[in-house]
Amino acid sequence: MLPNRMQLSRQTEEKLKKLKSYTGITPNVAARLAFFRSVESGFRYSPERDIQRLDGLLMLDKITWLGETLQTTELILKMLYPKMEEKKLIKAWAAHIEDGIASVRNHRNLLNFIQAIN
Repeated sequence: MLPNRMQLSRQTEEKLKKLKSYTGITPNVAARLAFFRSVESGFRYSPERDIQRLDGLLMLDKITWLGETLQTTELILKMLYPKMEEKKLIKAWAAHIEDGIASVRNHRNLLNFIQAIN
C-alpha cells in the first residue's frame, strides 16, 4: 500500500532531528510514536487543506520508517482513508507525523519525553 521509499517534509525532519539531539531517539522511531499519537488525538488528514511538500532529504525505505509497526500503520491508514490513493496516503502518513511530533518535539531529555507520551 505505501511505497517502498518514503520521505517527510523538511520541517518535520528538522523537528525529528532536534528531538534526536535532545533525547537520542532516532527519527524513524520518533516518527512512529508521532504517527500513533496523532491518530489517538483524533487528527484527520484533509487533502483539500494540504499545503505540505514532501521535500525532506531523509528518504528511507518503509521498513526503516515503520519497523514492526508496518502492517498496523498501513491498516490504520486504510481504515481512516479507505478510498484514498497511494500518493495521498503518503501525505496522510506525513501529516500525522507532523501533527504528532508537535506535542513532543521540545522535550530536552529522554525522561521528559517518556513522561509526555504516557
